[in-house]
Amino acid sequence: MNRETRRRIRRDILLQLPFMLWLVLLWLLLWHQFTPLAVVSGIVMAVFVTRVFRLPTVELLGRINLWHSLVFIVRFIGAVVMGAVRVTIQVFDFRRQPGAAIVEVPLRYADDIVTTHVAVTASLIPGSLVVESDRDRRTLYLHVIGVCSRDDVDRFRAEVLRWERRIVRAVGTPEQYAALTRDEAQERRASVSSKGGVG
Repeated sequence: MNRETRRRIRRDILLQLPFMLWLVLLWLLLWHQFTPLAVVSGIVMAVFVTRVFRLPTVELLGRINLWHSLVFIVRFIGAVVMGAVRVTIQVFDFRRQPGAAIVEVPLRYADDIVTTHVAVTASLIPGSLVVESDRDRRTLYLHVIGVCSRDDVDRFRAEVLRWERRIVRAVGTPEQYAALTRDEAQERRASVSSKGGVG
């Protein structure tokens, strides 16, 4: 075994270590035992799960922007409260049934980590739930209630894409953040030029 192969194996183990420790902790909580035997059996189970049901390694780069993370948390709490109020009103409005739809949302900057964050965020806000994720096309499919028209669908899709942007600002990779910044600068230029054309 050459040095490069050993380095790759060591790197793979380090990347998988947080996930394996989480699996061991789940095992201990599941059995309500914190004995040496439970720890050993948890390690065996974690190794078995990560080797037999092997998924692609997800690399955590550790980039966190504290300001944008705080903005995300505040907006998320507000969205959860407003979503709960909206759903409550729809449930108790006996005059009409709230519409529902499956909405396709193609993400723009997402890798596996950001896609997961967007999916969890959208599912935790009352009124929407992720029913499928297409990893190859970076697309989420969400079941949404309170949708009665094409405008409602477009508004919901735009809101999910705003959540994606907030997540990229908070925890996205430098490449994702640079792509988002470029796109926002282009949108601002296009908006200024269109206003100039109207005037």
